[in-house]
Amino acid sequence: MKRLKSIFFVLLTSVFGLSYISAQSGVFVSEEAKARSSVGARSATSGLAEQEFRRGVQAYYRGSFNDAIMQFEKALSYLPGENVILDWLGKSYYRSGVEGAALEHWQYASNEGYGGLLLQNRIEIVSSRRLFSGSSLEKPVRYTESGSYTGKNIQGNFVFSQPTCVLPNNDGTIWIVSYSSNELLKMDLNGLVIERTGGPLNGFDRPMDIIRLKNGNLLLSEFAGDRLSLLDSKGKFIKSFGEKGASVGKMVGPEYIAQSDDGNIYVSDFGNSRIDVFDTDGNPLFYFGGKTDDFSGLKGPTGVAVYADTVFVADCITGAVYRFDFSGNYLGVLCKNKTFKKPESMKSWGKYLILCDRNKVYSIDSDTGSVFENANSGNSPSRLTSAVPDINGNIIVTDFNSNEVYVMAKLSELIGGLFVQIQKVYSDSFPKVTIEVNVENRSRQSMVGLKENNFLITENKAPVLDLKFEGAAYANDTADITLLIDRSVDSAKYSQSMENAVKEIASSMNNRGTLRIVSAGKVPLLEYEGPASGVSKFNAASLKNPVSSTVSLDLAIRLASNALINAEKKCAIVYIGSGKVTQLAFEKYGLSNISSYLNNNSISFVNLILAQSACDDEINYLCTNTEGGEYYVYREQGLSEVVNDIIEIPSGIYVLSYTTALQTDFGQKYLPVEVETFIMNRSGRDETGYFAPLQ
Repeated sequence: MKRLKSIFFVLLTSVFGLSYISAQSGVFVSEEAKARSSVGARSATSGLAEQEFRRGVQAYYRGSFNDAIMQFEKALSYLPGENVILDWLGKSYYRSGVEGAALEHWQYASNEGYGGLLLQNRIEIVSSRRLFSGSSLEKPVRYTESGSYTGKNIQGNFVFSQPTCVLPNNDGTIWIVSYSSNELLKMDLNGLVIERTGGPLNGFDRPMDIIRLKNGNLLLSEFAGDRLSLLDSKGKFIKSFGEKGASVGKMVGPEYIAQSDDGNIYVSDFGNSRIDVFDTDGNPLFYFGGKTDDFSGLKGPTGVAVYADTVFVADCITGAVYRFDFSGNYLGVLCKNKTFKKPESMKSWGKYLILCDRNKVYSIDSDTGSVFENANSGNSPSRLTSAVPDINGNIIVTDFNSNEVYVMAKLSELIGGLFVQIQKVYSDSFPKVTIEVNVENRSRQSMVGLKENNFLITENKAPVLDLKFEGAAYANDTADITLLIDRSVDSAKYSQSMENAVKEIASSMNNRGTLRIVSAGKVPLLEYEGPASGVSKFNAASLKNPVSSTVSLDLAIRLASNALINAEKKCAIVYIGSGKVTQLAFEKYGLSNISSYLNNNSISFVNLILAQSACDDEINYLCTNTEGGEYYVYREQGLSEVVNDIIEIPSGIYVLSYTTALQTDFGQKYLPVEVETFIMNRSGRDETGYFAPLQ
């Protein structure tokens, strides 16, 4: 039967011409594409354009973006006025890191009336990202309410009562401290309570603040219980320490807590007007904050935060913020008396301190003491007790009086919406279709914690059947890693350190994920690909790429990235070198193109420094702009945390599946799919299409 069908198509081709080889996909709408001969036949150029277009779409979903660009360019040469080809060509350039070309093609299509507000919003977001790429994004900005979690549900039952503090988690959930109900509860992004705990057998006694310790455990202060409770990472009670009193290790009304890098715990002891200090195991060490020759003493200590080598303490009676060293020695005033009316919680936020004062949230520059108002809750009788940044770029604020938890977003994010991209469509199991969606905010931060009810998938605007949430990358505990080994003359001096670094990182992967090694020389070379255990005896002398005075770092990064595009959703390049770049390191691809290529494919760039010296600006730029970290090879903590830190990098990639009801015309038809994502009062949308397997 198949043989007869082939002969039939050959006869059609020879008798009626090339235009009958492929059926119409239905995607092209230009006059040239719809043109017909006197006998009703399509033009040969239209048929050829559809063939190249189909190949381009398939190449794009395979992650072969350069091939996709070639196919779409060919299709465009046949039908120059077809805007859908321009759209796909722009998407391919975007994923290839050539954002300038992407914007050019999108803008041309938009000017022709294609894409509407959806394409205009995409152009605006990508243009904005390019404008602010590499600039400081740490300056404080205004936030406004994008949604809230109320203490009562629609049935009138209490969910929580008088929240005093929240602690965001890396999966988008938050811990909420419920003061009046003596509970700690975990809530997801959609306001669903996942977990509740009341602490030990005798319960929490007016819980006040919660922090995450360096070891992952949680620490909760109990204002009326005059103690601190230690919980595991899931909220299970372990032990309590501290008791009522005035001597070392005793407290009266502990409120807010912080931890320094050395593990010590600092507690604002309101009743004793001081800061109590415990070690990481809860053993009492000392207290400070009393009157000295150059300091009048704390009157009503509330918020406490640690940044660099300084402990900052807010005082609700004087309205000031004071500075102390780790030993409790007074260093001076950061914010003078009466700067604030009645400050509460204060948390570190990069180089800033984020502080609540009645109905307002402020950020304080920890160096200069300059104050910026980030948000306020209006004229209502609010008592904002804590504000902390979450993993999605929001500020989560507790309002004790109104019994609400606010989600505050940047005003630009709230107006502009989310950046949603359908990155892949799998139709091999047709009519089951699986799609991969990436959700970010306008600042390129991944949106974490979404569930099935945050997505609406449609075909020609009609909801799909059998929608299923298959998974989210933020929950993955595995990462693929490519080690990019610098083969410059300068880095070659540290061959032993390089070998140790490779072995330690490989060991830290615990044989999960794929490890690749790419050597960056004059020409990059893939040296290894396989399980991490395969490099347990790695030797720098075994590298095939010779040491070179010039290293094409741009080509090496592109090669290292290519294999990661279809790898685990969490992936990174770990650059191992002296931190110095050679001449012509970015000759073919500029830094912005390389950074865009990494970002647009969710690949982080991590710098592992072999030398005890500052890195060149190019390396720092890539780390800063791709959420990658920087580590010294012989740091005290070792390198085992490098892999964990990569796994903890937020990812907004989600996988969903559905059953299509569309007809395929034997696999020839271009099938549309639309995705809309909702998070509280914010939303984003993307539209694309795909081809079913040929029949």
